[in-house]
Amino acid sequence: MSDISQDSPKPESQTSVDAEGLLRSLRRKEGTWVEWGQACQTLQKAGYNPQTIFEATGFEPIQQNQIIVAAQVYATILSEGVSEAAERHFGHKGSDILYELRILPQAERAAVAELVLEKGLDLDEAHEAAKAVKEYSRLGKKSEEFTGHPGDAIAHQSWKQAKQKSDLQERARLIARGLRFAHSATARKQLEHLLTDFTVTPAKPVPRLPLYRLEASEELPRILPVVGKLPLTKSDLQAVPLIEEIKPFRMVKFAGTGAWVSVPGWQVILASEDPVVVVCDNNALPTPLEGEPEEVLVVLDRAQREWSEQHFFIVEQAGQLQIQWFAEDPKTSLLGKVVLIMRPKKVLDEDYTKEMWQIDE
Repeated sequence: MSDISQDSPKPESQTSVDAEGLLRSLRRKEGTWVEWGQACQTLQKAGYNPQTIFEATGFEPIQQNQIIVAAQVYATILSEGVSEAAERHFGHKGSDILYELRILPQAERAAVAELVLEKGLDLDEAHEAAKAVKEYSRLGKKSEEFTGHPGDAIAHQSWKQAKQKSDLQERARLIARGLRFAHSATARKQLEHLLTDFTVTPAKPVPRLPLYRLEASEELPRILPVVGKLPLTKSDLQAVPLIEEIKPFRMVKFAGTGAWVSVPGWQVILASEDPVVVVCDNNALPTPLEGEPEEVLVVLDRAQREWSEQHFFIVEQAGQLQIQWFAEDPKTSLLGKVVLIMRPKKVLDEDYTKEMWQIDE
């Protein structure tokens, strides 16, 4: 028996999963990468922690995640239908490229995979291709000259970007990129037209994120549970759930479901009709922020769902909430407007402020 431990495995997993065999197969790198991804997923579902799998097999947690997701993408492109060449090629290599296609709906993954193989795209090019196809699919009003083929989607992105460039060298590079991928004759004609038409269409500026940072300690009040109004009983006192504060915003949870976080009463908050909060890392925002990685609070007003090019909105993409900016009306369901993004107060030495004699001095 192996001494590899499991992290709270499901009872049925011990009999239905040959964990030892899967770990041994991964350690020896037997089979294809698709089988490795399926094995890692099976082990994780059986209760094995990614770090435990890494120690037993050499597959790092980040690599496990990549091949698990890529194997799922591979299964979807097979179900949608791809050529034998694509099935054979991606069945033996290209997990990193298929991982990039995870952002696309299942119906579009197969076509983009075929394009990747046809054009011989590398990892960076595949990433950009998937991004272009995703952006094109979100457009509310599409140009009739560009079809729904992924090649035309990339050509449309290049065409749009080329029109915004006054630098002739950069403009020519984008036109050449578009012509490389253009699938339809009409798309190609649109790009060729830019070779003689040097009109520049300025890009709409991306609005600044509504970013604030807490500065004063008073702006971050502490949340306390309310027992009620006297007279009260001992049972009333004991009925108050235990509150656990979560840094850096002193968000609280309790024994039931739900949590609260206290936000200063700035005007933008008071004006919101149906505000809710989501927490994310600053590197997950659509516009990168300077500084060290940190959590930020994103305040959304669910009542404001009318598109405006001056604001960011929360939308659902591939089953997950994402913050997006749209230069044009996306004609998709907007779930709320971003009204404020709050950074935590900077504390140089939190323990220092707890020493009363130091504060007194």
